[in-house]
Amino acid sequence: MRVGNVAGVTVTKWRRIWEERFPRTPLSVVEVAEADQRRALLGDTVDMCFVRQPIDGEGLHVIPLYDELPVVWMSKDHELSLLDEVTATDLVDVRVIADAEPASVELATYSAAVLHLPMSIARSHSRRDLVYRPLVDAAPTTVALAWRTDNDNGWIDEFIGVVRGRTPNSSRTAKERGDEQKPAGTAAQPRKAGVAGRAGRARGSGGRPGRR
Repeated sequence: MRVGNVAGVTVTKWRRIWEERFPRTPLSVVEVAEADQRRALLGDTVDMCFVRQPIDGEGLHVIPLYDELPVVWMSKDHELSLLDEVTATDLVDVRVIADAEPASVELATYSAAVLHLPMSIARSHSRRDLVYRPLVDAAPTTVALAWRTDNDNGWIDEFIGVVRGRTPNSSRTAKERGDEQKPAGTAAQPRKAGVAGRAGRARGSGGRPGRR
């Protein structure tokens, strides 16, 4: 089972649950560039991918999972770092870049630009010379789980169950649970992938500090 994830998405918890629940079925996790997330799915590089919307959904099942808080990521010496939160008005005369490519981060380091990103990306870099502030009037981004509609890998439905918090008993049939106790050569086959329409949406949370 191959699962991709874009920057800022942490899959540690889900990977641990998978390994505990299906120890004989390896889970390969691959980081995918956001610009390549659809290509990775259609090109069969991964079976499923944690993607950042918007994404062209043609030929894909897409389950929205949670929203991400937008932030401005900048040098700790930038004048906007004195604020508790930033608005679009504060950025009128500032160069804003909407990616975390190395060249862009370098510009932010020298206060030549600020970066408009999901907070999860800024936090994942752990840069001591950069700080982030909530961009209060910007729309959030959404992380979703996607896979090809013609991908018949039966483990897809099991991974959806892990991500959505289903218990082992609700995730598999009684026959499958019994078969898992047999020798490795007689392992049960998983169910076919379910339809994305059964999935719910879990909203992200996070307060916004007041403005100084």
